[in-house]
Formats: sequence, structure tokens, C-alpha cells
Amino acid sequence: MPTAFYSHPDCRGHDMGRHHPECPHRLDAIDDFLLASGLDIALERREAPIVDLKDVAAAHESGYVARLQDLLARVDECGKACAIDPDTVAGPGTWQAILRAAGAAVAATDAVIAGDAETAFCAVRPPGHHATRREAMGFCFFNNVCIAARRALDVHGLQRVAIVDFDVHHGNGTEDIVANDDRMLMVSIFQHPLYPGSGATPLGTNMVNVPVPPYTGGNEVRELIEAMWMPALERFKPQMIFVSAGFDAHREDDLAQLGLVEADYEWITRRIVDVADRFANGRIVSCLEGGYNLGALSRSVAAHLRVLAKVDG
Repeated sequence: MPTAFYSHPDCRGHDMGRHHPECPHRLDAIDDFLLASGLDIALERREAPIVDLKDVAAAHESGYVARLQDLLARVDECGKACAIDPDTVAGPGTWQAILRAAGAAVAATDAVIAGDAETAFCAVRPPGHHATRREAMGFCFFNNVCIAARRALDVHGLQRVAIVDFDVHHGNGTEDIVANDDRMLMVSIFQHPLYPGSGATPLGTNMVNVPVPPYTGGNEVRELIEAMWMPALERFKPQMIFVSAGFDAHREDDLAQLGLVEADYEWITRRIVDVADRFANGRIVSCLEGGYNLGALSRSVAAHLRVLAKVDG
């Protein structure tokens, strides 16, 4: 079965302004590298649909969704950007990008559970893992991974799903949504202290948070994942794995100070695939989160995809 690659031109329509690190060029860099490296032929490209807001309601409060929809309708009408917080800006085209990003995660989930794809990667923006039940923040509006995970549980009837988050920033929004839902296990590793300053104390018993100090390198990250994540995943035996795939822990990324390289992302992905192959019939849906150095981002995504698509030799 193929690895499905979901994206849409609308995801480039969300633009938070000149020099903002979370920019449309991120998707261009990924596409260009996949084509230049030849990896593109191992992927099946699929168009991200518009998400049904009923799926969004599984992860976000209805009042928040309604307020955001109303605000972004007014932004589209007036054509002027609006700051949600000091880091997060909504402009004309943002609402469509949000709907496509979440729609990609839902469509990927449906395809993987149906056996139409074994694994899927969603090359979408805006990212999602900082979006809480009732708040947009940290470049994020809807929590794409949580929306997809809840669909797997609530619509498709799975009993156990895992969320793996290796973005350099703690996925506080995901933790807010997932905490104490014993159908979900969240494992994450992130630099601490760093935005948003959370994660040192887990909010629920279904969390395995691994905060690491600045300048932690790849070997230390691998040892911690082996010691902390893997036993929890083995005990939990997830029937599907969702990945918040942020690549901003790369040593070339200026938004943080960790020391990962492409080989580390390959190793992390291989460990995720090992768990999925043993417990989840190989089912993985991965969604792009951070990663702001375009060269490091594109190379790291390719390393991740080579393992997901099992073309890494």
C-alpha cells in the first residue's frame, strides 16, 4: 500500500506576514526537495478536503469554533490581517487553510483505517499542536492531530490510539485536549524551558512528557525516547499512531537550541514504525507541525517520509 501525501494550495494562502517563520515557503521547500531527491515517486499525492466542523467539535469547544469562524469571515471580508496573539496572525485565506489542514488529517485517518494507505503524511499549515480546546495560539488554530485521533476513536471505533509529538515545543494544546482520556496515550519530547513554558508537570496519567534542556543532542534524545516512550507504548499497544511531526529541534533551526539532525528523525520514525507494525497494522498518520529552517525542514521531512514509505533500504 502507498504512503499518502496530503496537501492543498490553500495551505499556502495563510500568510502571517513578511519574515514570519511559519510561512508558505515551508511547503514549497518540502515539495522542491521531494522532487529533487526522487522521493516524490514513492508517495501518492492526494488533495486535502475541507474538514466537516462536526469533526472539529470533537476536539474544540463549539463556542471557540464559532468565534474563530466569525472573526476570520470578517478578516476575509475586509482583507486586513488580525493578530490573535503576539505570534499568531490571521489574514485573508487563513480560514480556508485551517479547514484544509484539519481536513487532510481527517481524510488521512479515513484512508489509513480503510486500508487505502498504510501510512500518511499531511504537508499542511497552519500547524496545530498548540491549539487548545478553546484557544488559538503559537501559530495554531485547530489541533489537527487531535481532531484526527478523535475521529479514529469516535467514528471508526478504535479503542486505543497514541499521539507522538517530537516538535521542539511542548504540545500544550494536544495535552489540554487529550489529558485523562484513557483511550489516548501522548508521548512527547521537547526543549524546556521554551515556549509555551508548559509540560514539566503532566496534566494527566496518560502523558509521558520528556522535557530536555537546551543543547541536548541526538544521542541523549534517543536514549530518553528508548527509556521513556517505548515502555509506555509497549504497554499501551496502540491500534493507530498519530504523529505531531515538528522538525524545529534540528540543530540548524534558530527558534530553539536542540541538536537533532536528519539521522535522528529517521531513527525516531523507525521506532514509531516498529510500534505501529507490531500493534497497529502499520497504521500511522503524521501531520507537519514546526520546522523553520527551510533546508533542515525539507531534509528532515524527507528522512521521516523515507521510513514511513519504507523506501529507506
